[in-house]
Amino acid sequence: MLSRRSFLKGSLVATAGGLLVPKYVLASVDPSLLSTAAKELPEGVLEEQVLEALPGKKPLIKKTYRAPNYETPVKYFNEIFTPNDVFFVRYHLSNIPEVDARTWKLTVGGDAVERPLELTLNDLKTKFEQVELVALCQCSGNRRGLFKPHVAGVEWGYGAMGNAKWKGVRLKDILEKAGLKANALEVVVDGADTGVAAGTPDFVKSIPVWKALDENTIIAYEMNGEPLPHWNGFPARLIVPGWTATYWMKHIVSINVVSKPFDGFWMKSAYRIPLGKFPIRDRFISQETAVNTPITEIVVNSLITNINDGQTFRLGQVIEVRGIAWDGGYGINMVEISTDGGKTWREAELGKDYGRYSWRQFTYRFKPSKKGAYTIMAKASNRLGQTQTFELIWNPAGYHHNVVQKINIKVV
Repeated sequence: MLSRRSFLKGSLVATAGGLLVPKYVLASVDPSLLSTAAKELPEGVLEEQVLEALPGKKPLIKKTYRAPNYETPVKYFNEIFTPNDVFFVRYHLSNIPEVDARTWKLTVGGDAVERPLELTLNDLKTKFEQVELVALCQCSGNRRGLFKPHVAGVEWGYGAMGNAKWKGVRLKDILEKAGLKANALEVVVDGADTGVAAGTPDFVKSIPVWKALDENTIIAYEMNGEPLPHWNGFPARLIVPGWTATYWMKHIVSINVVSKPFDGFWMKSAYRIPLGKFPIRDRFISQETAVNTPITEIVVNSLITNINDGQTFRLGQVIEVRGIAWDGGYGINMVEISTDGGKTWREAELGKDYGRYSWRQFTYRFKPSKKGAYTIMAKASNRLGQTQTFELIWNPAGYHHNVVQKINIKVV
């Protein structure tokens, strides 16, 4: 018999406000919000996750509370820009301060700069050229929960990503104002969040100086025309278009240019992939070892966003397949659709191009000629000729899942 203690242990969950409440008080996650991830996530994940709204957010799929990790339901990906109030939330550390924009400062230093700086938010808005770009922000571990065999970590489905319009200043312009020395190798960034327990490694990352000087790498203070939400990095965050979100430092407070490879935990031990296993062009050479390399650019991928697995359609009905496709910034040039499980493929119509770092919407319509089961698949390719895989490229951290999605429907 289930004891009272066991019942309470399994039935109480922490809310965003820190209260312990019975799990039934919170909304369970409808499988349609997860798309086909609902049938691939590890046993127990579906039962444990709930819909919950963080302050300033609509209900998202809660993966963990400390640190807060919340996934965007797939239905919101039918929009070209992911609304701020449903944008996914990803943290490693639990102490996340409410930053006061009036007192916030960004320090710029390190052994490889000539003139250390201290900048306010007003300085960013008035002393540098303002730029705006559209870019996909995607967690490195997006789709980790779909790995087989499963791997440790936050068991994300499809929703640890979002597409937004970012406004801010070029990191290049800030670094030029500080003056780079000839030996500048990496740019190290830190945010305001910290660990609760003593000894927790601070979440500090570095990027190669050549990536920091890319004109598309920016310090953003606006997202979709509004100030950054608290949970997405207010008052300013680093935007590294084309690269996974591990480098997109939230609540950024310091930039240090260094002449030697940064050896912090989150660089030397975490967010690494086996060397040579993925078709990556942007390599972080100064951080490579003989066996692995830091994850960098996003691999080519796609997602069907408007059809649920198991959905039923009427014979004679025109079925519209909509979705999104993206890569690391080389540009999507084709999405192919199969309605017969991969036997034949037809090219989908691509939507408006919002820039090479944005996801690209696609549409395909077909009219089934007979009743029965259909398996719909979408396969994206980019301008380099890279395409999605049909077999998982397994790796121990659960990164770069870009297996072609399959959705089964019925025509009656």
